Amino acid sequence: MKYIILIGDGMADRPLKELEGRTPLEAAFTPNMDRLARRGILGSVKTIPDGFPPGSDVANLSIMGYDPARYYTGRAPFEAASMGIELGDNDVAFRCNLVTLKYNKTKDRAILEDYSAGHISTEEARELIEAINAELGDERIRFYPGISYRHLMIWKDADVELECVPPHDIIGKEITEYLPLGKGESVIRSLMESSVGILENHPVNKRRAAEGKRVANSIWLWGQGRKPAMPTFREKYGLSGALVSAVDLTRGIGVCAGFEILKVPGVTGYLDTNYTGKAEYSLKALSSHDLVYIHVEAPDEAGHEGNYKDKIRAIEDFDALVVGTIIRGAKEFDEYRILLLPDHPTPIEVRTHTPDPVPFVIFDSRHKRDNGDVRFNERILEYPEIIRISEGYRLMDFFLEKQ
Repeated sequence: MKYIILIGDGMADRPLKELEGRTPLEAAFTPNMDRLARRGILGSVKTIPDGFPPGSDVANLSIMGYDPARYYTGRAPFEAASMGIELGDNDVAFRCNLVTLKYNKTKDRAILEDYSAGHISTEEARELIEAINAELGDERIRFYPGISYRHLMIWKDADVELECVPPHDIIGKEITEYLPLGKGESVIRSLMESSVGILENHPVNKRRAAEGKRVANSIWLWGQGRKPAMPTFREKYGLSGALVSAVDLTRGIGVCAGFEILKVPGVTGYLDTNYTGKAEYSLKALSSHDLVYIHVEAPDEAGHEGNYKDKIRAIEDFDALVVGTIIRGAKEFDEYRILLLPDHPTPIEVRTHTPDPVPFVIFDSRHKRDNGDVRFNERILEYPEIIRISEGYRLMDFFLEKQ
């Protein structure tokens, strides 16, 4: 038996007046996802436990079968694992976004204009993070460049207890009320403030401004946590796995789970990602692994931007180039199961994640169902006779038939 998991990050949404009361998932042309829904097991799953932040970290940890209450320490440690950064027991990793702040005339107040600095390129971002590290790094604090706007800061032997807000949660809001609070706040706030002077006059930002692009004029620190301790997927389920994702967060969870991380050229975590490559590399990986986990970030990014047209485009590309390729390629295996779902909703109207349950479908090549004219979208949640899983980490047991 081969197992394939397809994640459209943030794909679920809420009805929009611009779409005559439909969600982007309903409005999109998704014949391949609909095909799975018509022939598979339909369900609802709550991937975000009560009391946890509704992030992709918690959601994907749940989907992989790990109870966040036992294994979640924060977002950034998973990203550190993906980047090959070894954390000591007393080290704290922070996610470090390059962001765009918009100041008033006197520069005494600022709003968070863009959590991604215009989806700055990885090459440009590396120059900026290296400049930040040269000026602000020392024997205890170091900055590491990642991909696009997503980077890391490691604070060695840190004694902190902080509340930090994700920048994508405060787009268009004045930042004063959302700065880090708690033990260690003075250091983190100072680093964020000091970054502004370094970035404002950097040649990269001068070029971007001249080209009419958004500048990366500040860092934003959040998602902190210590090194997680969790069993591998093989130890937990007796199966080997591979994972493909453009973002360090999901890859890092895969590293901690002992998965092979597939390196696919052209994956960006945005609308221009190599969708087909993700599917083709995953199918090849099944020749040596029992399970593949395919994560696509693009719908989530469009949700954060509040752009329903881009979200529809991302969903349709996911359907045609990832789901369609997988459906065709999986036929080479004698027996296989496909699990399809969003990890969480990222509604256009709020431009951030919500903890609402999401629909899922499990297609089994051995037991094809006939659900009639069903489409894969949020309407599935309203069906009375579906599988309802209230603890997201139990979905994996159900999918692997180990419950």
